[in-house]
Amino acid sequence: MSSAVLGLPAPPFLDDSLSSTSNNSNTGGGGSPEDANRVQMKPSVNGYKWRLLISYDGTHYAGWQYQVSPPTIQCFLEKALIRATKMERKDLCLVGAGRTDAGVHALGQVAHFVTPFNYESLESIHAALNGLLPADIRVREISPAVPEFHARFSAEGKVYHYKIYNDAVMDPLQRHFAYHSACKLNAAVMRESARHFVGKHDFSAFANASQNDGVPNPVKNVFRFDVIEMGALLQLEVEGSGFLYRQVRNMVALLLQVGREALPPDIVPKILATRDRKELAKYALSVPPHGLCLVDVKYNRDLLRLPSDCPTGSFGSHHTISKCKLPFY
Repeated sequence: MSSAVLGLPAPPFLDDSLSSTSNNSNTGGGGSPEDANRVQMKPSVNGYKWRLLISYDGTHYAGWQYQVSPPTIQCFLEKALIRATKMERKDLCLVGAGRTDAGVHALGQVAHFVTPFNYESLESIHAALNGLLPADIRVREISPAVPEFHARFSAEGKVYHYKIYNDAVMDPLQRHFAYHSACKLNAAVMRESARHFVGKHDFSAFANASQNDGVPNPVKNVFRFDVIEMGALLQLEVEGSGFLYRQVRNMVALLLQVGREALPPDIVPKILATRDRKELAKYALSVPPHGLCLVDVKYNRDLLRLPSDCPTGSFGSHHTISKCKLPFY
């Protein structure tokens, strides 16, 4: 058995070299359909790349991006990876798809890290990571990734949900995950107004200043913006090519004012046209972070193909009891 299979350091493969296996329609060569969807990778100085699918309750964290105090999601995940892989933080090169803000949750955050060695199976490290992480952070899936995959820069779209609990009395079980609006909201006019966000626009008027990204391109493409009623809960679902800093929360804030019938539905294109954040501030303040959740990150399917020399992904495993040792009474 090779040292790579044992989980020991093995010859790494090239990040910038990728040759696809022949995806012939003739299956007589002995390859299975799963093998046909794998890609063959060559040796690289950067080692093996692994993709993580992560969920977390962001209530007690200062967002995703690494900092020691107050703690962040990335900080806890890196500590768990350091213990599980016996590697240094700088060598793991952990990168997340979205740098969620303090108090924001995630159901489908994506990240990647690298190791100089391969794994025979990912179930053990998957279980180890979840055993080391606090209960409000969980790795839902770990899988090998092709060298070209990058959790942040390969993303082609993101889906966010913002929940509003619209009733006179707040449901205490929703208090960490939904914004409470005691004022009755008109979901129909909110839906009408949300349609004005769909399409490619300059969203400068809906972006807060960020020191991390320099001057990002303010033109973003919003694919859909749905307002869904679920009893007292209103779920605002927005999908787009990407979002500026606090853009989603600022769009929701304006829709709340429309839902309260304090503003007309066609206020959206008027504010978009100004490209001025100060113009939005005249009508709405940003909503709090706890109603927001990063639900999904979209990638080109070719970048999600499994490498041929790595194990299959791990989705977690159920514990089973083969024999009950307690007496029956």
